[in-house]
Amino acid sequence: MSLENEVMAQMKDAMKAKDEAMLRGLRAIKAEIIKAKTDPGANGQVTEAGELKILQKLVKSRKDSLDIYQKQNRPDLATKESEEIAVIEKFLPKQMSEAELKEAVAAIIAETGSAGPQDMGKLMGIVSKQLAGKADGKTIATVVKELLTQ
Repeated sequence: MSLENEVMAQMKDAMKAKDEAMLRGLRAIKAEIIKAKTDPGANGQVTEAGELKILQKLVKSRKDSLDIYQKQNRPDLATKESEEIAVIEKFLPKQMSEAELKEAVAAIIAETGSAGPQDMGKLMGIVSKQLAGKADGKTIATVVKELLTQ
């Protein structure tokens, strides 16, 4: 079942249950999918990788907003953002723990023969592709930098 169909099915359930938080999150996903389908060159379709990028982008933007709302002492808005993050993350693959991430990055470093911080750019491209959806880019960059500077 495609992401769009799954979102539509869950939207119906959320409407019946009058679950506002769930509905907000699902509507955000649906809007981004429709927007991606109408992008030039999309031919009215979104690939699985494209869907994954959309979900990651939605979570990242919500986390950024959540951080801002918490700093500005706006618990009402922060609550809404965290509820939407929880809904969107249901559609993402299980995220790797930091230990799993370090292990995977260390294996890639050994495989590519990267020696130091000068290889970070090359390594980030490889790691990001292999671990797409399993960890966010900021965490990946932190772990790669940490392992390369040891």
